[in-house]
Amino acid sequence: MKKYIVIAFLSVAAIGCVKDKDFLDVKPNAVLSDEQIWEHSDMVLSLLSDLYGRLPDQWSTNSTIEYCNFDEAYPSTWNDGWRTDQYDYPFDWFRMWDYGFIREINLFIQKCQKADKLSADDRKAYLAEGRFLRAFEYFEHVKRMGGVPLILEPLTYDFSGDPTYLQYPRATEKQMYDFVISEMDTIKTMLPDDPGVKSRATKWLALAMKSRAALYAASIAKYGSSVTPTEKTAGGEVGISASEALAYYKIALDAAKEIINGGRYSLYSKSSNLSDNFANIFLDKSNNSEVIFAKDYKLKFSTVGFTIENQPFSGSEDGSNGGQLNPSLNLALQFEKLDNTFEAFAAKDKNGKYIYYDKVGDIFNGRDARLAGTFLLPGSSFKGRPVEIWGGLLVDTGSGPKLIQGYRDARSVTLRGQSVQVCGKDGPVYEEAATAQTGFLVRKYLDPTVGSGQLGTRSEVWWVRYRYAEVLLTAAEASFELGDNATAAIYLNQVRGRAGLTTPLTASDVTFDRIVHERKVEFAFEGHEVYDYKRWRLAHRIFNGRNTYNDYKSYPQGDGSNPLDNLGKVASTPNTMIFGFCPYKVYSPGTPNDGKWAFDVLKLSKVKQGHNFRIGNYYSSVADDVMSNNPKIVRNPNQ
Repeated sequence: MKKYIVIAFLSVAAIGCVKDKDFLDVKPNAVLSDEQIWEHSDMVLSLLSDLYGRLPDQWSTNSTIEYCNFDEAYPSTWNDGWRTDQYDYPFDWFRMWDYGFIREINLFIQKCQKADKLSADDRKAYLAEGRFLRAFEYFEHVKRMGGVPLILEPLTYDFSGDPTYLQYPRATEKQMYDFVISEMDTIKTMLPDDPGVKSRATKWLALAMKSRAALYAASIAKYGSSVTPTEKTAGGEVGISASEALAYYKIALDAAKEIINGGRYSLYSKSSNLSDNFANIFLDKSNNSEVIFAKDYKLKFSTVGFTIENQPFSGSEDGSNGGQLNPSLNLALQFEKLDNTFEAFAAKDKNGKYIYYDKVGDIFNGRDARLAGTFLLPGSSFKGRPVEIWGGLLVDTGSGPKLIQGYRDARSVTLRGQSVQVCGKDGPVYEEAATAQTGFLVRKYLDPTVGSGQLGTRSEVWWVRYRYAEVLLTAAEASFELGDNATAAIYLNQVRGRAGLTTPLTASDVTFDRIVHERKVEFAFEGHEVYDYKRWRLAHRIFNGRNTYNDYKSYPQGDGSNPLDNLGKVASTPNTMIFGFCPYKVYSPGTPNDGKWAFDVLKLSKVKQGHNFRIGNYYSSVADDVMSNNPKIVRNPNQ
């Protein structure tokens, strides 16, 4: 039977006509002692449920704005605190030091070990889950901070005036990754072997986390040593020796292969429409063969507002929200053509003249199906309604087209004595919130269920943390790094084939750029991109502070040095500023082009400076109060 953990906030209304002044004197009549809780499996499950519900995610469907901070997307509601003129990323960006939560998990584990009233099977399973949660939390810490104090018991202050016994030094970065890997090895046989369990730990999730952690450690060992040699400390709190890389890649590959060879998971494939199929990975909770671990939601208990924030404004169910997350042209251009080549969208001919299209979506035809599975493109539909993404009219003046754009609420103009709609309800409209400022809206995680865009209902679409495609791409990357390009191609081709890219890659096609590219398009808006750039030591090269608007020439021709030209070269191309891509409707009554569509690149006025990821950003800073409270803590380098 599937078991989904859903966090519910339960309130007990057991007090009748109690005067306000007497309220605080009412004695509780349904409070269980700690000992009583640990005598009942269902009570322990409720504690476990709370811990699962508090697992951290830097990116998720609860943090829409975070996707805009590293140029996957632009926020149309820029008043939401987005740093439009940010230059240097702050050193505390990824900071985590959540030892309160770690202590609670350690308490759970300690009490579980002593809970002799539970059945042996229940105690074993709960103990394994507690250890999984602790390893998950430490993995989140090491990704952000490097080594942190590795505390495996609940510490309690004795009020003696001497806190030194509570002051632990930071473990090394290697020790942290080794801890996660070792814990997964230990608990995998204690956890259920049930791929139908999606929101709790299983044997397969333990293997997936082991594989991911080993891949991170391997990348840091290889690229940290060669690319950012100053990102290390004398005690190893930051940095892993290059000599460890191959061993970690082997661990990552072996764990991934154990999942692959186990045959319990497969790439999601229920729809013949490959774009719909890709979008449904994140929507379909019924016999989903790909999802390994997700944070689940359930109507009336716990819901998420991602659809309210990001639904097309033209079809907004509450009439006021939507369109907040606008994917970038930079990202859209990484979705290659079906013949495995990269090419800009054909907006203009070689003479710089507009190319006209019969349908607004035609320009996106013949692409990797994940493009339309990730983006709501101009010409697409949502909840049975066409999305109205177009930013103005191209009016035939006889001497060339003249562009008329919509501004704020001015969505109509008078032409030839008639009122003519000048732009779509979803924009882009200059500086107007809830319109598609980049010419795109997001589709991934957008809930098509009626009511999901209403404040009183919201959505129960889950947040997927681990899925089978990642296992395949981990196997591909580890194989490549171990020198086996042929096997890497086999794993890559499985993922690419699901997206309609049916010309197989050969061993000679597999390059580091291919590995980086494939993860970028497969996992867009899933929280992997920046952590990938960090472990590959690419972040300071990609977010190098350069104002790419200044380098931008023309489209699609250019100088080959910006993200609009150097397509498919994700690992070597700076990507610091967001571009958009806007459709315009042709107004030319009586001519063959009337009602057709043309496109042009948008340079967004609110994007003023290129983002700059400094060497010191690879590890978040340790807070000053932590340093002052514990003299054994050393500072991270280059800060």
